Amino acid sequence: MTADRKREAREKFLLGGIVVRAGLSKADRAFLLGGLLELARVAPGSSEHRRLRDLGEEAFKAPSPAATETRTRETAEWH
Repeated sequence: MTADRKREAREKFLLGGIVVRAGLSKADRAFLLGGLLELARVAPGSSEHRRLRDLGEEAFKAPSPAATETRTRETAEWH
């Protein structure tokens, strides 16, 4: 695998992880693309951009939904 293809594969993997973390892995692809196109229209540095970035920063600090689901399932099995 060339370095460019490896870099591209890693980028796709990371972006897919963001989709999963947002709880959108089962969402319609057209819906996701429409949402991303809307986000692309938000001007960098605008109040909306800052608001959305702050929301994302907080989401990265929180446990991922998949990790929470696994822990919940494991806890239920213990009782």
